Amino acid sequence: MTKLRIGLLFGGRSGEHEVSISSARAIARALAAGENASKYEILPFYIQKDGRWLGGTVPQQVLERGKPLQLLGDRAIPTETENLIPTPESPIVHAQFPMLNVVDLWFPILHGPNGEDGTVQGLLKLMQLPFVGSGVLGSAMGMDKIAMKMIFAQAGLPQVKYTTVTRSQVWSNPCIFPKLCDQIEESLGYPCFVKPANLGSSVGISKVRSRPQLETALDSAASYDRRIIIEAGVVARELECAVLGNDRPQASVVGEITYKSDFYDYETKYAEGQADLFIPAKISEAIASQIQAMAIEAFLALDCAGLARVDFFYVESTGEVLINEINTIPGFTATSMYPQLWAASGISFTELVDRLIQLALERHNEKF
Repeated sequence: MTKLRIGLLFGGRSGEHEVSISSARAIARALAAGENASKYEILPFYIQKDGRWLGGTVPQQVLERGKPLQLLGDRAIPTETENLIPTPESPIVHAQFPMLNVVDLWFPILHGPNGEDGTVQGLLKLMQLPFVGSGVLGSAMGMDKIAMKMIFAQAGLPQVKYTTVTRSQVWSNPCIFPKLCDQIEESLGYPCFVKPANLGSSVGISKVRSRPQLETALDSAASYDRRIIIEAGVVARELECAVLGNDRPQASVVGEITYKSDFYDYETKYAEGQADLFIPAKISEAIASQIQAMAIEAFLALDCAGLARVDFFYVESTGEVLINEINTIPGFTATSMYPQLWAASGISFTELVDRLIQLALERHNEKF
């Protein structure tokens, strides 16, 4: 049987570069395990932090060592010209780079901007090849917290109160800034969370409890993104549900995250021992069913495909379930919730990777 050649695309131009490498390592192992080994051939492609694509032996070295290229002690650009692949812009340009032509299906495991936000998905669509995960629309809306929340609201999904500002409002006029802070305090109060609209893994997020902290947090968020979202704080349990499928998706069991830090920041997410996962979460069947239904509704509302992890707040004092956000390329690291939720639902890591590839093929074959 001819093996399907899987272009495993990882790294990327975002602050989650290292997380992408860890996720890709786990996926590569799953593609080479069990029955997958006879079905798939892995062709890794590494995107440097400066955006250059590398093929050949370098991506394999990065996967083996689990470190970005510039930390390996290697030259930044390999001497073999076959390893340096300019980013293709169209099927015509794509045809000029033989290493890309051998790929049958792409498996992008790029977290954050310039990879999870629809940009790479648009590029892969131009290549006219199937790829794992959501398309341009679902990826873009899943990355942009403001657009995401607007879709959630239109779908009737309850969420925390929030407001939005722009970088120009924060930076351009010192006279306007105090009034802006007044409006945020009046509408949301403290504590609240200040977030860049287009970053993942809690990068650039601040929890604030006072006016000085709010001013600092807004300035910090503006350095990351042109658009900023501020959300009201809520005392709640943090629950997550994984979704798998295309037009008829299924939801996993519900999991819960607890942590020792002030909130679920980048270090807490990816450093072992900083957070505890409880799968399944100790909640009633009614709440679990409600979360699963809301997760599927959010997935369909954003036109997602393949996979997503949907995060929720459960306010026990009122019984409210509030949707927080959706992640269209969740982590596949040792501490990641998404694969663990499916393992608890009866789908192993190797089966999960296989299912994602089959879903990508189904989606591509539909075309219209």
